[in-house]
Amino acid sequence: MSPPSSKPQLAATKRILIVSDAWTPQVNGVVRTLRTVADELRAMGHVVEIIGPERFKTIPMPSYPEIRLALFARKKLGRIVDDFQPDALHIATEGPLGLAARAFAVKRRIAFTTAFHTRFAEYLKARTGLPEFVSYAWLRWFHAGGAAVMVATQSLRDELVARGFSHVRPWSRGVDLTAFSPAVKEPWDLPRPIFLYVGRVAVEKNLRAFLKLDLPGSKLVVGDGPQKHELETEFPTVHFAGARHGAALAAAYAGADVFVFPSKTDTFGLVVLEALASGLPVAAYPVTGPKDILAEATMPVGALDEDLRKACLQALELDRSACRPFAETYSWRACAERFLENLVPVQGSAL
Repeated sequence: MSPPSSKPQLAATKRILIVSDAWTPQVNGVVRTLRTVADELRAMGHVVEIIGPERFKTIPMPSYPEIRLALFARKKLGRIVDDFQPDALHIATEGPLGLAARAFAVKRRIAFTTAFHTRFAEYLKARTGLPEFVSYAWLRWFHAGGAAVMVATQSLRDELVARGFSHVRPWSRGVDLTAFSPAVKEPWDLPRPIFLYVGRVAVEKNLRAFLKLDLPGSKLVVGDGPQKHELETEFPTVHFAGARHGAALAAAYAGADVFVFPSKTDTFGLVVLEALASGLPVAAYPVTGPKDILAEATMPVGALDEDLRKACLQALELDRSACRPFAETYSWRACAERFLENLVPVQGSAL
């Protein structure tokens, strides 16, 4: 990895173009991160444009129709890049749009950065059985074309370096401390304690590992996704509240007793920070994301254990008053500033 001082510097005011297969109306951590970072960068005086699938012809993603995939995007995407005249190009995802942007940039010898947001290798194995080493070989090729690949945690950075990725740079996350707080609580009419999950209801989230636990009180799921109907049928005593947004989502967090994060494949887990900002202790496996976040706390705000039930019961005993102050150490402005530091000029860095 090159030292930061060796990286060509951008002008003070930048025109930043971000290409992402994950964009509105999708609801996930990648979209929230890009939208919030773009807003922060604009507040800092920069011009930011995000290119998502909605500008192109799309088809539904197999097994996940809520996600639309862009088709035949390269030519139109090239015109957009030329018209925008960016100072920096960031390719956020490895989908069809990301591939089109990468091909355009390599052909034109335009320097760009990428980010490792999603464990596609693990997701593909869970959905199709495709061996992880095949997917990781392709992912190494994709990210090797860029001047830097941004990752959210130190443990993920170490893992990718061990897998042969190069130019890996840190890029942590933030939380909206105005939107998420302990102030307004949903008065759930459910037996206490309430163990809450928030996020996509999909196989890669390992939600069944949480729902099958023998826990006191109630299990609550806030979110939607392709596995929702299946899990509702399998676990009739679990309360599925559907997707929530804005103030309703914040109140859902604050009204629960423990936030349970059963995923073993996320690269960070923004929902962990949202729960902590809402005064909610976290129970999770000791994996990338939760272990990186919770390790920084000076007072316990969560419990990690390979026995998820044990982690849930431990988290229930924690002092909730420590959660919010810890979440306040995560700033979206700091996240945007680090993103900015990682960018490179479209001209001036060899590919």
